[in-house]
Amino acid sequence: MAQVKNALVIIEAVLALLLMAGVLVQTPKASGLGGTIGGGDGGLGGGYRTRRGLERQIYWTTWVLVVAFLVCSLANIWVGAHLQ
Repeated sequence: MAQVKNALVIIEAVLALLLMAGVLVQTPKASGLGGTIGGGDGGLGGGYRTRRGLERQIYWTTWVLVVAFLVCSLANIWVGAHLQ
């Protein structure tokens, strides 16, 4: 059971790094100062635009990583509780 705990910790660390990279790679909806004030592309949404292509793939991959990290964290807690 200790080997499973160690493997879960390593997997969780790798998922955390991938998740951070996935969040940092994404482009913000409204870039620059104009987007933060409410300008941007002149649309009613402030800076809203749809995700397409690679941007959409990165977005959904990040969500998959979020779910995987959550499951791994819960499994890590469960294994830790049963080790004692």
